[in-house]
Amino acid sequence: MAEEGGESEITLEHTPTWIVTLVCTVIVFISFVFERLLHRLGKVLKRKNQKPLFDALQKIKEELMLLGFISLLLVVLQGSIQRICISENLTHHLRPCKGEATATSTAHYVVSSSGRIVGGARRLLSGGGDSTYCQKKGKVPLLSIEAIHQLHIFIFILAVSHVVLSLITVVLGIAQMRTWRHWEDSAQNSVGNVPLKISHVQQFEFIRKRFKGFGKDSFISSWLHSFFKQFYGSVTKTDYTTMRLGFIMTHCKGNPKFNFYKYMIRVLESDFKKVVGISWYLWIFVMVFLLLDIAGWNAYFWISFIPLILLLAVGTKLEHIITQLAHEVAEKHSAIAGDLVVTPSDHLFWFHRPRIVIFLIHFILFQNAFEVSFFFWILTTYGFDSCIMGKIGFIIPRIAISVLIQFLCGYSTLPLYAIVTQMGNSFNKAIFNENVQIGLLGWVQGAKKNKKGTVVDRSNKSENPEAILLQNVVVHESSVVRGGNEISEV
Repeated sequence: MAEEGGESEITLEHTPTWIVTLVCTVIVFISFVFERLLHRLGKVLKRKNQKPLFDALQKIKEELMLLGFISLLLVVLQGSIQRICISENLTHHLRPCKGEATATSTAHYVVSSSGRIVGGARRLLSGGGDSTYCQKKGKVPLLSIEAIHQLHIFIFILAVSHVVLSLITVVLGIAQMRTWRHWEDSAQNSVGNVPLKISHVQQFEFIRKRFKGFGKDSFISSWLHSFFKQFYGSVTKTDYTTMRLGFIMTHCKGNPKFNFYKYMIRVLESDFKKVVGISWYLWIFVMVFLLLDIAGWNAYFWISFIPLILLLAVGTKLEHIITQLAHEVAEKHSAIAGDLVVTPSDHLFWFHRPRIVIFLIHFILFQNAFEVSFFFWILTTYGFDSCIMGKIGFIIPRIAISVLIQFLCGYSTLPLYAIVTQMGNSFNKAIFNENVQIGLLGWVQGAKKNKKGTVVDRSNKSENPEAILLQNVVVHESSVVRGGNEISEV
């Protein structure tokens, strides 16, 4: 039994065994149920042949394992951290709250709602630590036990918030894209039913709504139109059917009834596993954001504008790419025989790399998750009136911006990403179902063994080596049959 501040703490050796057993049983039971639910969900996804979503689930498991390891390190090393002593003067700078700190006899402290540092009575979970070790030297520990405890709770809330908000964004995006299924059915049914005729380019609705003429004024107006278009009807039926036809005529001309909608959903599911994870560079941003949480700076208020500005920039760029497709056709042709066909190209995207967009969306969702998780962490840990929370004039705009980002990304930016990023030179390997992918990659590997000196043509600048190989198969081996199904029928 230990005496601290006039209060006694009962150690495990003096705790009734039934209490220890009961608490351990509840914790183990909850953990086991959660693990079984994830396992069962994985089996359902595999049974339904949802490999991209299954891969995303595996990514979530990896993140949970990383979080568990981080929490374990914080618990095991907290004794060692307590023995790292620093001068008390160093704790007077770069604080999230103003006011003087008063160290207690336990040599650990937390920031109160009044801005003062008050003591706690948390014991070392790892054992072997001496809370008065630094006090005897006239110093303070590098990080208090209470602060360590609250820190790993924040990290856990951040990761969970990122996964949940990413999932909500994808669900909203797919819900918004449901209407495209009817457009896909209509486009497939109209194949071969429309007589070939010559039409002036301005007669096409896609050109009429997107083409703004020539000159400096038209250039500015096209960007302004693209900016505001992302807030209403970001993708219309004519946009969809035109880009669908452009994709088919570029990548699978032999199959005019190719299901472009299913292909986009498969690509979106495949990219979801990238978005749901927390990459190493995102953890660096977390460290930078924590460093900037200094009293008087209101850093989190200004940081909240970063994902909003990026999201608006991404949405504007994606809308402008559609406009550029219309401009290129209008500038090259005055009349067109048959349907309007646009030409996909990587030069339409930033740095000629369509995949940059998904990395920006990843960062936007993570930054938004950081804002949301930090708000709820402060609210539940210190209360709404905490000095860390900031003034209400800064809190309300931050919450409003986070909600706006969540819905705008789900209902507008993500659907735009799903269709516009298909307007590059290459295509995603999700164009094939899983069985065909495995068969083709096996065939390619066998061909590489037989012809080690063969050089693969990389003139299409694809970012994915597998996509290069699969594209060569489609272009040059369109008659390949695997398991009785032609590739063009995938």
